[in-house]
Amino acid sequence: MADEKLAKLREAVAGLTQISDNEKSGFLSLVSRYLSGDEELIEWAKIHTPTDEVVVPYDTLESPPEDIEATKKLLDKLAVLKLNGGLGTTMGCTGPKSVIEVRNGFTFLDLIVIQIESLNKKYGSNVPLLLMNSFNTHEDTLKIVEKYTNSSIEIHTFNQSQYPRVIADEFLPWPSKGKTDKDGWYPPGHGDIFPSLMNSGKLDLLLSQGKEYVFIANSDNLGAIVDMKILNHLIHKQNEYCMEVTPKTLADVKGGTLISYEGRVQLLEIAQVPDAHVNEFKSIDKFKIFNTNNLWVNLKAIKRLVEADALKMEIIPNPKEVDGVKVLQLETAAGAAIRFFDHAIGINVPRSRFLPVKATSDLQLVQSDLYTLVDGFVTRNSVRTNPSNPSIELGPEFKKVGSFLGRFKSIPSIVELDSLKVSGDVWFGSNIVLKGKVTIAAKSGVKLEIPDGAVIENKDINGPEDL
Repeated sequence: MADEKLAKLREAVAGLTQISDNEKSGFLSLVSRYLSGDEELIEWAKIHTPTDEVVVPYDTLESPPEDIEATKKLLDKLAVLKLNGGLGTTMGCTGPKSVIEVRNGFTFLDLIVIQIESLNKKYGSNVPLLLMNSFNTHEDTLKIVEKYTNSSIEIHTFNQSQYPRVIADEFLPWPSKGKTDKDGWYPPGHGDIFPSLMNSGKLDLLLSQGKEYVFIANSDNLGAIVDMKILNHLIHKQNEYCMEVTPKTLADVKGGTLISYEGRVQLLEIAQVPDAHVNEFKSIDKFKIFNTNNLWVNLKAIKRLVEADALKMEIIPNPKEVDGVKVLQLETAAGAAIRFFDHAIGINVPRSRFLPVKATSDLQLVQSDLYTLVDGFVTRNSVRTNPSNPSIELGPEFKKVGSFLGRFKSIPSIVELDSLKVSGDVWFGSNIVLKGKVTIAAKSGVKLEIPDGAVIENKDINGPEDL
């Protein structure tokens, strides 16, 4: 039955003119593995907590050389790659998320470029920037990159693979049934980064420039900056792969974690966990760290493994309903590749290296006085004594970036804030200070305006009378 399905699918894929032969074979290989059901199940009893040799504490890393010339030599072996395939749809944006303005009129992409420019200027190095786009973000990104044509850094863009969505009940590619617009296709997850680097020619280009490592991170993670201690460690220890992990909080219990399994380091995702052990997986006591998706990978090792077709990461089936049609898309994650590389490690980094902006509540944090901006680097305000960030919950009125920005004359001071919950039709004036635990809930049908200069500390506010 599986062979029959695959044969029909193969025939239909052969007729798709919109994608390359590499994409066709990559897609068919993924489907073939999915249909064979050969996925290895994790045996819970074989899972071990990694030692400090496998997940290295950041504090134990040696300091990098202070000599500018020695630092330049290290940096000249590095390229930075940002995963730029995400659309900011959940935040009400139509283009790539990386063009959302984060601070002082700068977008994510602006900040990334400024960071690398200042690094290269300081050390006289040549660290290039690569942007991996999906077919959904490629055109918009090219327009944005045009404004950096006079930048002092090399910027390369390339697309990840484009695969056809599969109609669930017929098990045929949707584009072969006439769905040839964007909805007929999908980007197959960031695990696709390795073949895409190779197929685009960018991998060989970097190797020809003497680059040895690529630092991969999500474009919306403002904490994912080049770290000399990590780069220095990897080059000296010859680690082919490094995943940055950081201590779990209750907000991260579903995040993938690193385990030692049959003598190798491996990423364990919640989807792989047997039902009976899900609560154990979510426990902060047993699994104390999670994957930030900041990855450092040796370029020669990528070439070796891609050429050998050895990167068989766990398949993530992602069923969806689009325009009333049930479709299936198969994806892989870059973090799951860790088990195929030699001398792979994790490094347990400070939480400051994980500062993603997934929602407007995250945007409020990074736009506030909790952070400052210097040379493109977003740095936490030392005035705040609490190591944790305030928890912020904003109601649906604040969900889209446009609405969120419109409801604040200026972002309130939150250096002394513990938690904020806002619901209903609430509008904020300028120079507001929030401290302790604050809840603001407008009554149904009532517009609640917080006046300029208000200082609110440990209060529940339901109307003007509470201010």
